[in-house]
Amino acid sequence: MANYLFKRLLLMIPTLLGIMLISFIIVQFVPGGPVERMISQLQGHSVDATARFGGGGGGADMSVSASQSTGQSSKYRGSQGLDPEFIAELEAQYGFDKPAYQRFFIMVKNYAKFDLGQSYYRDVSVIDLVLEKMPVSISLGLWSTLIIYLISIPLGIKKAVTDGQKFDIWTSAAVFVGYAIPSFMFAILLIILFAGGRYFDIFPLRGLLSDGWQDMPWWQITLDYLWHMVLPVAAMVVSGFAGLTMLTKNSFLDEINKHYVLTARAKGLESSQVLYGHVFRNAMLIVVAGFPSAFLAIFFTGSLLIEVIFSLDGLGLLGYESVINRDYPVVLGTLYIFALMGLITTLIRDIVYVMVDPRIDFEARQV
Repeated sequence: MANYLFKRLLLMIPTLLGIMLISFIIVQFVPGGPVERMISQLQGHSVDATARFGGGGGGADMSVSASQSTGQSSKYRGSQGLDPEFIAELEAQYGFDKPAYQRFFIMVKNYAKFDLGQSYYRDVSVIDLVLEKMPVSISLGLWSTLIIYLISIPLGIKKAVTDGQKFDIWTSAAVFVGYAIPSFMFAILLIILFAGGRYFDIFPLRGLLSDGWQDMPWWQITLDYLWHMVLPVAAMVVSGFAGLTMLTKNSFLDEINKHYVLTARAKGLESSQVLYGHVFRNAMLIVVAGFPSAFLAIFFTGSLLIEVIFSLDGLGLLGYESVINRDYPVVLGTLYIFALMGLITTLIRDIVYVMVDPRIDFEARQV
């Protein structure tokens, strides 16, 4: 197992490099970067503002004459009439004065030291932003994953035991509906029904805590937090329990039909003894070992739209706002954190497999 873990840790390095390279290349082709955004803002400012941001060197008339006299055409949209020296200063401010390959290697070097850079539009480092927003996303993902497991495992076992009967058929309809409809659609439906959208105004629509929570006692803060979490967690649970329910059912059905179960029944053991004494451990292997991956999947795929819809100030909302604002250090930094967490979680999943079933030997397999 130690050799396998060492190999997996080594493989993380080229995997991270590949993810970073692809992300970096995509960012280079996204229109409307930070330089263009600053130019568009400056074009609406006065002559004095343009001169001040340009670091001196004259007003708008001088910039126009300089641009026209040099006969140069800028690669940035909307930069006509601005002094090329001013454009160069903007590029240096955002780090675009260097070739792309140099910027990539500088980024890799800094990321290796967990220096994710500084946000373009916020006076704070990217790592501080990630650490600030992460508790919200972890809270949302952890509650959702926990409730999904608490619902899916008993339901999947019951469906396996009653396979083909009325209970299995009717619950399958609910499972398929949950599987087919994405979480953000359920979120919108819940807002319409229970957050003052049209019918009831029971739950809050935005944030994790009410205004003035600083003055509340701890027990009231806890209740207020749970009250705010009902709708976003419910939206993620309804659309997330279907896959795990069917996985649990199929895993138990596969074990129930094996010979050792038939032998246990032939010895006169009761159904509950066979199910929970023999089948449960083997059938739950894949379900329990998949918990880290399930949490990470909800943490990544579910948090973005849910956080945007319910205005939860987590990593999903941070990533969305960063993409809209072209805050490239935050975009690339969060992608790096997500990729690293994904690789580590996959490794943890393999370790959990061995802990649940010591018969598994990853060293005998090809990594």
